[in-house]
This record gives sequence, structure tokens and C-alpha cells, in this order.
Amino acid sequence: MGTYLNPGNQGFQIIRNDIYVDKTGLIDYVNSTIDTPRKLTCFSRPRRFGKSFAAKMLCAYYDKSCDSRSLFDGLEIADKKSFEKGLNQYDVIYLDVTRFISIISDINKIVSTIQTAVIEELRKKYPQHIKDAETILAEALLHVSEQTGNRFIIIIDEWDALFREAKHDDALQKEYVQLLRGLFKGGPSTDKTIAAAYMTGILPIKKYGTESALTDFLEFTMTDPAKLAKYIGFTEQEVKQLCDDHEMDFEKMSAWYDGYSFNRIQHIYNPNSVIKAVINEEYANYWTGSETYESLKNYISMNFDGLKDAIIAMLGGEEVRVTVSTFQNDITTFKNKDDVLTLLIHLGYLGYHAKERRAFIPNQEVADAFADAIRGDGWGDIGKLLQESEDLLEATIRGDSDAVAEALERVHSANSSVLRYNNEASLSSAIMIAYYTARRFYKIVPEFPQGKGFADLVFLPRKDTDKPVMIIELKYDKDADTAIRQIHENRYDGDLKKHFGNLILVGINYDKNATGKNRKKHSCIIETI
Repeated sequence: MGTYLNPGNQGFQIIRNDIYVDKTGLIDYVNSTIDTPRKLTCFSRPRRFGKSFAAKMLCAYYDKSCDSRSLFDGLEIADKKSFEKGLNQYDVIYLDVTRFISIISDINKIVSTIQTAVIEELRKKYPQHIKDAETILAEALLHVSEQTGNRFIIIIDEWDALFREAKHDDALQKEYVQLLRGLFKGGPSTDKTIAAAYMTGILPIKKYGTESALTDFLEFTMTDPAKLAKYIGFTEQEVKQLCDDHEMDFEKMSAWYDGYSFNRIQHIYNPNSVIKAVINEEYANYWTGSETYESLKNYISMNFDGLKDAIIAMLGGEEVRVTVSTFQNDITTFKNKDDVLTLLIHLGYLGYHAKERRAFIPNQEVADAFADAIRGDGWGDIGKLLQESEDLLEATIRGDSDAVAEALERVHSANSSVLRYNNEASLSSAIMIAYYTARRFYKIVPEFPQGKGFADLVFLPRKDTDKPVMIIELKYDKDADTAIRQIHENRYDGDLKKHFGNLILVGINYDKNATGKNRKKHSCIIETI
């Protein structure tokens, strides 16, 4: 049992000793790829979405130097037909690229260091099959396989770390890609040597132009996870079970950590944050709270046409169209706002609906990250508005219609193109931004079906708050009285009044033709029931 060759099952044993959500179905998928043209898998997803857990799980399952059967008792894979196929049957090569970066003094030597370290362990196990002068890992593995018949499962964690840590060193990146191509280039030598490979990281495989650097890999990404979508994070059913087992509020868990959505599965939760909420018995910003916001600030402040408008629109609850195909799968090559937004999807800061090709902010945890980043320089009145949104909510609840109208006037004076109202829909987006803080206390539902129609915005209080229900009706080039009258005439307050008791009715109008020193474009009327 070594560090890189057959590392054993202790890593997975430690994972199993804590709260564990069964993701062993991924093993069944990898088993299905062994000795097929699909045997090379790259599965990328954001930080703290369980990448290393999955890599350690696969090591424990395939590693022939240990007996891991008991670790998988009662888990999904134990009931699969493929369970015996690979259980502790292979020599495993396990590479954690971030570890190599952390232990070497000169990052430019990382490729040779990786090869030397693995060859040294191979030589200890197979001394008669590897030449003393051998320095090329692919050749060393081939010699072992040709002379013993043994083949390898190669598992690489944080495969893309070098592209992030040495992001401007093209020569080093290409040297690293050549190492991977030597291992996975296909053809008879790879077939003799490798039974299957699994790589994981944050970024998809680097592109050079329109071509992937490693063309034989089948990729699963945050923009197209296909059948592996349920392994990106926790599913809704898995989170409900955790909440039941640990007496946690599922509604709050959902508001904080749900929101990632894919073609095959609609609700994926951030696994690290869910587990920390269960352990701490408290909902908070765990994922982004453990990251630096400097990189997010840099990305969203890039000077590309439409980028800031897109971020502001998403803070207002909108989805924005994005083309993901031009992204070069690195953190330096950006040609337009779509490349930046695509990177944010892969980093987990944005969700993505593939069918509609639209990006969005997935949940409260991530929205807080954007709000923190925007409160810095360069965002003008939008940043100030986010800081003032708590005051706006309190002004609404106490019925101060003048304060509400004045706050919305300040929003309009920001002169951001996304806030240049053209209709009630664009006014609604601005209102959502203005009431940003309210999301901590409310579930905000646009076009809420109620009475004889649809209320523009309904703020439904969460279980642990004493806030009143708020119904907001918007008008464009009419008047606030008309908005309030529509709430009453269409009985938008009916069932809500029965179930919740206290209600705040808010009518807001934007008058594009308002002129003069004492004439405001925004007017507001508030009624308390």
C-alpha cells in the first residue's frame, strides 16, 4: 500500500465514519466503462461538491491491496450486478495534483515530480519489470502490463489544478497535457495498460481552439452532466432524508442550498453546505464563506459589454441567455461576457438551464456571494442599494410609502440599462433587487396565482419569521391607487389573509412622463390588513 500506487481504503473509511450520503452508484457507471471505448471519464464540478470524496471512494473500491467489501455493505453499489466486477481487483494509480503543487518548491518541476514519484512506487512493487533509468510514466506502466498482464485504474483528483495555479504558464501547461496524452492517447499501448480512468476537477478539459486537449475522454460538466447529474451534489430526496434524520427544516435547507438544475434532474443541492448545516444545526453561508471573494469580484467586474447588466438582472431573479460553447476551459482566455458567465457556471456561482441556454443565481448562499462582491467599488448605486435593502423592507412593513418611493427613485437614478424600465416586467426585476434582503425572510413568488388572477409579487414569510405577507402590485404609466384597487378587486389577499393573518398591500407605479422638480417617477401606496 503506497501513496500513489494502491493507496488503500482509509480515505473512504474516514468518510464513512461521518454523515454519509450514498453516492456509490457512480461506481456502477465506471464499472460499465471498463474495457470499452468509454473507459476514460472526466467529471468536473465546483469546489466542495464532493469531488475528492468520489475519488477516494473509487480508490477504495478498485484497490487490490485492501479488502473493502464491508465498507460497501448496505450501499447502492452492493446491490448492483457489477459489484463483484471490480471490487479490489486492480492496481490503482491515484494522483492528487493539488498535493504535488503543495509539496514541491518549484512548480515548473511538477510533471517530472509526478512521474518520478509514481515510477518509484511501481519499481518497489515490480522491481524486475521497470528499468532503473526509466523516467516516463506511460512507458513504466506499459512494461508492467506487458510482462504481468496487470492493468491499471487511474484516478486523478483536481486534474485541472495546474491550469489554475500556473494559469499564465503556457509551456508548463502543455508539458502537463503531454503527460496526460502519453497516458491516455488511445491505441494498443493504452488498451494494454489502462482498464479505466476517472479524472475530476473544477474545469472541463482545456481546449486549444475548438479541439479538446484530450479527445478520448468522455466529459460530464456543469453545463452538460448527462446521466451523472445526480452525482454532482445531493438530490432533493437525499436532503429530505437528512432533514428527517436530523430534525432540520427542509424548507430553509432548500432556500439556502438548492437551485442547481439539469435536464435529467431538477433539484441539486450543494453537498458541503448541507452537511455543515446538519452538523452545526444552523443555516449559513458555508461554501462561499470558505472561499475568497476576490476572484469573483475580478470576474464580474471585467469590462465586457453587458456583463454587469447580466449580473444585476440575475440578482433581480431573472435568467440570462449565455453561449457556453466558446469557453476555452481555462481562467485566462475570455473573449466576451459569455465566457465569464460560463466560468461562473463551472465554479458553481451560477446555475444553468441547458435547454433554454440560460444562467441564473441558484440560491441564497450564492446570492450572498454576489451581493458581497457588488458592495465593493465599481457598481455605483447598485451596491449602495443592496446595503440599504434591509431599511427598505422595514420601511415597507411600517407603512412608510414615501420612503419606499424614494428608495425606488434612487434605484432608477443608478442609470443602469437593466433598470431602464420599459414595462411592468422590468419594473418587477428592479423591485426584486431593491428587496434583496427580504429573501432571507421570505419566499418571493412572481406572478402568484390568487383570487381572480395573478399578483405581480407575493412575499411569503418563512416558518421561522414573524414577518407579514406582502403583496406587491406594479403599474407602469398609471397610478399607485390603480395597483391597490386591483389587489382588492381581484381578491389577491383572500386565501393569504385566511392562512397568514397579517398582510401588507403595496401598490407601486412608475410614471415615465413625470417631470418637474416636485414630481417623482415612482409613487407608492401601502395598506396594512
